[in-house]
Formats: sequence, structure tokens, C-alpha cells
Amino acid sequence: MLAELRADVVGEVGKVVVGQDRVLDEVVAAVAVGGHVLLEGPPGVAKTLLASALARALGLTFRRVQLTPDMLPSDITGTVVLRAGELAFREGPVFTHVLLADEINRTPPKTQAALLEAMQERQVTVEGEGHPLPDPFLVLATQNPIEQEGTYPLPEAQLDRFLVKVEVGYPSEAHEVALLRLAHRGVMPAGLGDVAAVADARRLRAVRDEVDATTAGDEVVAYVAAVVRATRVLPSVALGASPRAAVHLLAAARATARMSGRAFVTPDDVARMAPAVLRHRLLLRPEADLERFGTDDAVAAALAAVAVPR
Repeated sequence: MLAELRADVVGEVGKVVVGQDRVLDEVVAAVAVGGHVLLEGPPGVAKTLLASALARALGLTFRRVQLTPDMLPSDITGTVVLRAGELAFREGPVFTHVLLADEINRTPPKTQAALLEAMQERQVTVEGEGHPLPDPFLVLATQNPIEQEGTYPLPEAQLDRFLVKVEVGYPSEAHEVALLRLAHRGVMPAGLGDVAAVADARRLRAVRDEVDATTAGDEVVAYVAAVVRATRVLPSVALGASPRAAVHLLAAARATARMSGRAFVTPDDVARMAPAVLRHRLLLRPEADLERFGTDDAVAAALAAVAVPR
């Protein structure tokens, strides 16, 4: 079921986005387990376009918020207004199935916290009253790794709320040529309107049930725990992955197994998703940066330090 959904989504999103199959795999895995996604990449690599096309393909409502330094929490969550002499709640853009939080590191911590609370609790509380968010609810947050001046980097505790951090890089030469061959209206992609809905909320809930039913043997579970624990003892890492990271890694591995057409998790599924699930949860020591040792290098070191079950 998830394998078919992944193929359908890639086929539709591929009408406007070229060469991002790995990105789509990681995002679809997050969708399948109800997780949120942090997209990081330089400007112009189709992060926003991918989010819009994905929402269309999934048949879900979509809203985009361009986050800025002057944005207030109520600009995202909503506020109480006076209507016809009575107080009423006016929903913010967070009340949607897919929310694109564009440049999340450009808005102040208070607004970031309001969004992250909604991600965690799946509801918004205003004036003491809870307002549940739609199900499914997916946040795709973007940030630019190049421009850091005037930004508000997310603290490690808040980064931990994202299931995966997906790195969106430049396409290969062949993919860039294929991108130029796509139809455009001026500078805008002409094919976005042709992206058809291949799913709906009910199909996504069925996929989630399928992923939850995916089995993981004791050895695989122990392997996940060992990899996460290994990140905490690496000499280059000041802060390792949390227990929540282990939960997220196993869930993502289950989704990867289903995308491969299997009802059970293998160590390869764990290793495949480990960089996306762990890279944003590790805090490196200053000397690691001086040696050009990145978080993906740390994840690779953790995987290498743990014996793979056979």
C-alpha cells in the first residue's frame, strides 16, 4: 500500500520537480508515520514547489506561511476576534493538512515555539480553549543553510520535534537539463495544475495503519537503540540523539520497509533513514567544525561503531 502510494506521489510530483526522488522518499516516510519535516537547502532548489506539489498529490489542503521577524504567534495559530458583538475564534493558517513554514529560522523564538507546540500537541489553545488540528497534519519547514545573519536558529530541543531533516541539494547536470525541458509559463512551472490527487486523508490513515503493523525483530530494535546510544559517546559529539530519536528512527525504518514492499524491518532500513532522522539532533564540539567533521559524518561513525545483526 505505501509502496504504491510512493510510486503514485513520485509520478505526480515529478511533473514539476526533477531529480529529488531521495527527498520524496524521506518526506513520504514522514507522512506515513505522522512526522514533520525540516527541508534545508539553498534558494531555488524547489523546496516550496515540492511542498505544494506534494500536497496536491496527496489530495490535502495546503497553506504557506512566509515567516518573518515581525510575525506574532497569533499570525500562525489564530486569534479571538469580535464578530457581531460576540467573541469568536478566527483560525490561523496552521489549520490545514499541510503547512509550509517557509524560512522558519527567520521568525523569533516565541513564534517558532507556537508552531512547534501545535506540531507536538496537534491542537491550538487560545484563551484556555483547545482547537484540534486536522488529521493528518504535516508541517514542512524550510531553512536556508547559507544566510545566517538576522536569523533565529532553532534550539536542539525544538529541532528534536522534526522526524527528519531532509537536505535538498542541487540537481545533477542531467536532471537540470530535464528541468529546463519542462513546460513553463514565463518563469512559472506550467505543470503544477496537472498534478493530480492520488490519495486522500482516508488512504493516508490506511497507510499509517499498515506501517504500524510492520514488524521489527528484537535484534533490529536493539540495533536502533545501539546506533542512537553510539551518537552519545562519540568524541566529536557534545550532545547525542535523544530517546525520541530512537522512536522516530524505528518508525521511519518501518515506513522504508513498506516502501520496499516488505512487512518487516531490516538493518538496511535503519541505516538508510539514520542520516535524515539523526543529523539535526546532534550537537558537535567546536573542534569537529574545525576539522570539517559534519553531523552526517557523526551518524556514519555511529553506524560503523555498531555491529550489524545478521
